[in-house]
Amino acid sequence: MAGILVNFYRKMVSTLIIIVCTFSFFLIAGFISSSNISIFKFKVNGDIGAEVFLRIISYENPLIGHALTGSNTDLPIFSTGFKLLTNIEMNDLRSLVRTGIPGFMAFDSNFLIADEGVDFTDIPIESAPPMEVLLQERNMAANELEELNSGKIYTGSSPPEKSVFIYHTHSWESYLPLLGLEGAENENEAVDGKTNITIVGELLGKELEKRGIGARVDKTNIGQELDEKGWLTHRSYEVSRSLVQEAMAGNQKLEYFIDLHRDSVRKDSTTAMINNEPYARLVFVIGEENKNFQKNLKFANELHKILNKNYPGISKGVLPKKGIGVDGIYNQDLHANTVVVEVGGVDNNMKELKNTIEALADAISQLYWKAEEVNG
Repeated sequence: MAGILVNFYRKMVSTLIIIVCTFSFFLIAGFISSSNISIFKFKVNGDIGAEVFLRIISYENPLIGHALTGSNTDLPIFSTGFKLLTNIEMNDLRSLVRTGIPGFMAFDSNFLIADEGVDFTDIPIESAPPMEVLLQERNMAANELEELNSGKIYTGSSPPEKSVFIYHTHSWESYLPLLGLEGAENENEAVDGKTNITIVGELLGKELEKRGIGARVDKTNIGQELDEKGWLTHRSYEVSRSLVQEAMAGNQKLEYFIDLHRDSVRKDSTTAMINNEPYARLVFVIGEENKNFQKNLKFANELHKILNKNYPGISKGVLPKKGIGVDGIYNQDLHANTVVVEVGGVDNNMKELKNTIEALADAISQLYWKAEEVNG
């Protein structure tokens, strides 16, 4: 009987030791990953899963390890192990809930190319109000209209050859200040069938024409088109696709396709002071589920780099999108130089928008004339 009890207690002690050791492992992993103890880190580059796999293989084949040397990205070993065991990333709170909240994956993205200080809290948010709301038409607030018409207005002739097609898949997206609703708590009030993102598209077209680049600005009321077809807003990219295809068929010389949108996040994330002037910040969105993804990425990244070189912080970065609840293509399979551009957010005013559109036109112009030199 005594022997049986001894064996029982030994098993209990062994089990307790295993539990304590396991718990201690998680505590130590959390401590190390939250600190900057470099002795527990090795250098890798790119996607964590792939690089860890390559690092392990490199122990058997040193030639593979050479591809991983010289990187400047730290990867904590213990937090990586913790992620593999639990599927939880210690530096991303979303990993705690991404599998537990229905529909959460639709908003679970990361910037592929990001400006300093930008994280997942700066990711653009899309939300569409009921159809009857987005079809309403209001005039622009008087002070914003005055700002729109202030300064030197370009009156020169438009270049005969159109090279840029500007359109607006979510044409109802507007800005609270433009509607006289500055400071409103509900961001979904920033929608209108008349005073909306298409005004920003017209500004971009004029700025490009100033720089000798012909631009066609499409102002189709997408909300109205959806309503006439009996479609919901998630099919808006089907409507805009037909517009892009029609434009391409009518003009073989179109080289750039810019789909302008407005973000739904608030002012602290969408506004920057640059050289003592206020700007609406930009985000470039590309669909990962289209055949031109790499070409789209190159195009967006070139714009991002030019912008942040000349206007530091104006571009948050390049955001790839795919998966449930998002389009994932954004008509970008139609041409390599196609991109969705989020211009500011619901709280940005006309002055901030005008400043940003001038900067965006500068960047597009730089790419355009550089390509002309090469082709010429």
